[in-house]
This record gives sequence, C-alpha cells and structure tokens, in this order.
Amino acid sequence: MEESFDKIAVIDFGSQFAHLLANRIRRLKVYSEILPSDVSIEQLRAYKGIIISGGPASVNAPSAPTLDPRIYDLGIPILGVCYGHQLTMKLLGGEVQKGVVGEYGLTKFEVIKKVGILKNLKLQTYQVYASHFDTVSKLPSGFSVIGSTPDDSFSATANLAKNIYTVQFHPEVTHTECGLKILDTFVELTRAKRDWSIEAFINQEIASIIEKVGDKKVFLFISGGVDSSVAYMLLVKALGEERIYAMYVDTGFMRQGETEEIQQFLRQAGVKNLHVYDAKEAYFKALKDVYDPEQKRKIIGDKFLEIQRQVASELKLNSDEWILGQGTIYPDTIESGGTKNADKIKTHHNRVPEIEALIRQGKIIEPLKELYKDEVRSVGEKLGLPDKMVHRHPFPGPGLAVRCLCLEEPFPDPEAEQVEKAIKQEWSQEQDLQPVVLPIRSVGVQGDERTYRHPLLINPIFKHEWNYLREISPKITNRFKSVNRVILLVATKNSEKVESFSVTPGYLTKERILKLQKADKLVMNFIEQEDFENKVWQCPTVLLPISINSKGQESIVLRPVSSTEAMTANFTELDFEKVRELGKEILAIPGISAVFYDLTNKPPGTIEWE
Repeated sequence: MEESFDKIAVIDFGSQFAHLLANRIRRLKVYSEILPSDVSIEQLRAYKGIIISGGPASVNAPSAPTLDPRIYDLGIPILGVCYGHQLTMKLLGGEVQKGVVGEYGLTKFEVIKKVGILKNLKLQTYQVYASHFDTVSKLPSGFSVIGSTPDDSFSATANLAKNIYTVQFHPEVTHTECGLKILDTFVELTRAKRDWSIEAFINQEIASIIEKVGDKKVFLFISGGVDSSVAYMLLVKALGEERIYAMYVDTGFMRQGETEEIQQFLRQAGVKNLHVYDAKEAYFKALKDVYDPEQKRKIIGDKFLEIQRQVASELKLNSDEWILGQGTIYPDTIESGGTKNADKIKTHHNRVPEIEALIRQGKIIEPLKELYKDEVRSVGEKLGLPDKMVHRHPFPGPGLAVRCLCLEEPFPDPEAEQVEKAIKQEWSQEQDLQPVVLPIRSVGVQGDERTYRHPLLINPIFKHEWNYLREISPKITNRFKSVNRVILLVATKNSEKVESFSVTPGYLTKERILKLQKADKLVMNFIEQEDFENKVWQCPTVLLPISINSKGQESIVLRPVSSTEAMTANFTELDFEKVRELGKEILAIPGISAVFYDLTNKPPGTIEWE
C-alpha cells in the first residue's frame, strides 16, 4: 500500500469482527490497515483515525489483552467497538462489570444525543447487533452517554473534547441498520481521503501474486464455489492459465448432481484445464467411526493435502517449482482462531495444522485471504465471471460432511429440566412453547467466543408469526447459557406435538449423505421457486441424529439465512405455510421423522451447525 494514501488503523483484539471493520471502512472507499494490539504509539501517529475492535476476552480477566493508554492523547479520532468500548472505559477510569443478562444478536438502540458519530442519525430507535455479556457500569471523566439499549444504559458514549467515541454493539455488521452511517460519520470526523476501490485491490493483488509466485506454477483446489473460482480467475489474470493446474476433488459430500453441474459451469466460465479426482471411497473410509466435528474437519483438510501430494507425485511435479493455491477468505481464518487473541470457533479445512505449516514456509498462495464474501463477489464481477456463479449460494469446502451431524451417544444438558421449566413458567401466559432441550450440541459464537451448546426445540400451539418468533429466539439464547440455538417444529410424521424423542447414533455413511442430498435438493428447489426477492443468502440443510415420536430415524433442519459477509446473519422469514408443505415433502424421504426451522441469528449460532 502506498504511503501517500490516508489510512484508518483497526487495532485487532482477535475478534471475528476486527477484519469486518476494515472491510466496512474499505466499502467507504478509505484505506484501512489492521494492526496488532501491541502496536507502538509512534506507528499510530501516522493514521487519520483509530478503531479499537472487539475481542473474546473480558477486560477484567487477569490476562486480558490491553494497549498503551497514551493512544487516547494522540489527538486522533478514536472509535472503540465492543471490547474496544469496554477497554477504553476501563483504561480512562471507568468501570466494567459482569452483566445481568447478555446481549447476543438483535437489540434496539436509542439515539439520545445527535453528536459525534451519531450526529447524522435521527433521534429514534434503530435495530443493532450486539454480542457481549460484560457491560460498562461507570463512565470515565469527560464522557457522556449518547445512546442506549434496553439492557445497556451506556451502549454509546462520547468525549467530544478528545474526539473519542465508543459503542457496545457492532456497527460493522450488516444487520445494524445504522452501522454504516455511524462508520461513515467517523470517517468524516477523521478527514481521511476516499481512494480505495476493488480495482485498486485487484491491481495490487496481481502485483503481489507475480512477486510471491515468481517463476513457479500454482496447484489450485477448485470447488466450483465463489471463493475458489474467483481465486482461480485472479491467479490466471496474474500468471496465465498455462501456469495453473486446477483440480476439483469429488469427496462424495457434494449436493445431488453437483459434480457434473460444477464441471459444466466452470468450463462455461472459461476454465479449460479442470481436472476431476474421484475421492469418494477414500473419504468415507477415512471418516468411518468419526463423530467429533473438529476431527472431521481435520481429516477432510488432511485428505485434501494427501490427494494433492498423490496427484503431484503421479504428475511428477517438482515441489520446488510449484506452490499450492487456495480460495481462503478472511472468515475462514478468523473462525479458525487465526489471529493473536482470536477464539477458535471451528477449524476450516483450509486451516488445519499442516496447511498452517505450509503457509509459514511460503508454500501457499491465497489471493483472497483478506476479503469477505461481498468483496469476493465484487472482484469476481470485475474479472468477468458469470453472474450466476458469482452470486451462487455459499457452500462449505467440506460440503455436506459438516451438515450431517454425527453422534455416538447422547449429550444431555444437565440444566435441561430447569431451562424447560423456566420457559414454561415465563411464557405460558402468552404461549405454550412446549420447549425441549435436545441431547445434541452445535457450534455457536457468543461474545466473540466459540460455544458448543444445545438447541432448544419449540412448538408454539397458536403463534407461528415471524414477529413473535423473531423476538422469542434471542430472549431464550440470551437468558439460558446452555442453549445457543432455537429451532421450530415444522412437521412430524405421527403427531403435531413432540410426544417422544431419542438419539440415533451415526457417523458419515453413504446412506446418511444420500438421505441429506435428497432433502437438500428439495430445499434448494424450493428456495429457487419461492425466494423471489433473493432474501436467502445461504440455506444449509442439516441432518440431525434425532428421532421424533419414533425410534431409529433422523430429522432435518432448514437453516435459511440473510447476510452479505457471513460474519453475522439473520434467519430468513419465509412463507410459513409453504414451508410446512416443503416439510411434508421432506418427510416422504425414508428415515426422516421430523423437520425443523432454525430461528437463530448469528450470533449466537453460527450459520453452519458444525
């Protein structure tokens, strides 16, 4: 990056949202640079503005990461977000304490004063995204409250004399409806030039690829998804197609008919040297009797490398003349705990230890590793990829393997009875939710930390209105620590109620994947026919080893979400009666006992269940 460009520094405390802040600043056409929390005061003097990001730690923990408090005397506009909000308050003499209730997901933010970063908002209430448990209980001298939420009186603060601002929620996420305007106002206060563009990124990355690869060639795994396809086109733009060996690995975990569709798709996009490797038998064998989700991801990642080495050997590729290419984007890195203070949410297949070792050795090229999905799509459009490919639903590298939950024995929640009883007591007047804490677990993210907790199944007798369900889901996950998802009963074979449930042990088998492929095909056809407004950004179809009102069967979860960058998401509100009809179609698949609808936003639940 040229030093003549104005820049805003984003100090990274390991949060999954840190690089999203940098992404949003770039969206405002301003150069941003991510810096570690131990950055020196001298280095920071060169920046037009400073944003202190969120992070998974508690500021009151003995080992909590911190920064040099002299940062606040630089005379540079500063914005603290989430952990950055709490750290700023504490370092300047305020107090932070454990909250009575956490805020995970959507909440209402009231603008109290139209000053500083809120000067371009109206004196009204906005929907915002929060992800925290600790709260500020006392402000430092010189600070005043400029906004609040129902559970946090000090949700936004300002020291106008020093040009320092803090917010407890996340302005960088799509679902904070006033977020981009808040960041735009902060940029305005910094007086930074607006010179960044996708074209500038492409030109810089092409130059970087040429320098890093040198006279070598690139061996690239290509999945047919947006990320690897855009990475391929960027590498071709920099090096020429003759220096790229693109290989598609059929793991057996793709959607029904997808391998053939991807081959056709990529060839239409101009990929002439696509090589297909059939690894289905090898993957099912390697994953036999494996139940742990992290172990599954590691085996899948290791297997990719094993295949790469095998093919390289068969082709007699000299390792000194080749470098491995990947379509990694930034959420893969941050969710795998890829920065200094980050909490590992889940290990992506392209971030297993062997891959990390190759990165340190300089043997991997990842041209998109600093970008988010919306930026990747923009790069794809600029490089001329077909619109249908660029805006394809995201699909995980491990495929349906991470949408097929495996379980050897139940994981009962010791607090299940208490949780169910409390929910019945609290909401019995307005609605009988018939709550059931299921004896399985899924991955979530709460307070920027990984959680591995239970889904709560509800079946409200009268209300299936989205307004009601949208409110009840975060209330439950905010209050009950052992729950990180709320799912709604859509259909069962034998009753409209959950009379009984049991676990059906199972690992990754061809039979289970085939069952999931059939359900997924019905769901994707439904989305294509019914989602006229393109509200659904991604719709995982998940197979659960849970049998409802029967023995030895399983269940399907529908997980349609609305998002742009994958770091946050809302569950999508589709026509419920049509969803019920879809549920009945899915129940016709042998071995499926029930269909559920995931009502969980991100946070607290990740988009994928594993």
